[in-house]
Amino acid sequence: MPGTRSGTPNARTPYRREPARVACPHEPRGRAPLPGPARLLRRTSRPLRPAVRRLASEHRPPGPHPGRPAHRRFGPGPHRVLDRACGIGTQALGLAALGHRVTGTDLSPGSVARAAREADARGLVLPVAAADMRALPFADGSFDAVVCADNALPHLLTATEVRAALADMLRVLRPGGLLLLSTRPYGQLRGARPRSEAPHVHTGPDGRTITFQLWHWHPDGTRYDLEFFQLLPTGDTWTTRVARTTYWAVAEEETAAFAAAVGFTETAWHTPADTGFHQPVLTARRRSTG
Repeated sequence: MPGTRSGTPNARTPYRREPARVACPHEPRGRAPLPGPARLLRRTSRPLRPAVRRLASEHRPPGPHPGRPAHRRFGPGPHRVLDRACGIGTQALGLAALGHRVTGTDLSPGSVARAAREADARGLVLPVAAADMRALPFADGSFDAVVCADNALPHLLTATEVRAALADMLRVLRPGGLLLLSTRPYGQLRGARPRSEAPHVHTGPDGRTITFQLWHWHPDGTRYDLEFFQLLPTGDTWTTRVARTTYWAVAEEETAAFAAAVGFTETAWHTPADTGFHQPVLTARRRSTG
């Protein structure tokens, strides 16, 4: 099949720091209002992950409704919500449309810039920033709820990284605050070890776009390399773009144990049948004081 293959940076190459417009109502710990992404992105060493999110998002505009399952868990609002892996705004826009005061962060400056544009187009207020989930640039207790959805946490490949990310989500929650975190159902997937995901077809102004994934499992069965393919219509033929990343397939009970280990309480998993969301959702709370 004719086509071009997009370049993918070497995994050992430092993340290329890009300027991004940052606007956020919360002040980081002991710093001036939110610094540029250069200082934040310096802390990460895996440059491939934003590429996958970017390819996946370019032909899948976010909609206003995916935030509703989270909204039902929050109770009466509006609430201060951090969407910790907002991408182009799939969850953040829905929650903002429901009246919550949402801040979106993501490792990719390009993704948060797109989320801001999508919010402007819908007349929504969505402050955004490029940030590493292991070192969030907000004061302690800044949010009533933290959302980390769409399999974002498994981008972290070691127990140390996962604990660091969860501990910082706990830190920015107020006492009694709520965490909502979703991943793929890895307890099941680690047994089945699927090698691919079915193609998805999106029809837009330029015609059909087809996306699909190939999964290459490591020998230990707990991590896999993902290839994300995007087929774009180009006249009478197709252009192929590819991005790659690696995930740690942490089973649900292990993720809940990591959350409890850093101090979360009331950890519980909820199935898609319970929530209407496409992935299992973990809820947990920061312990209330007094």
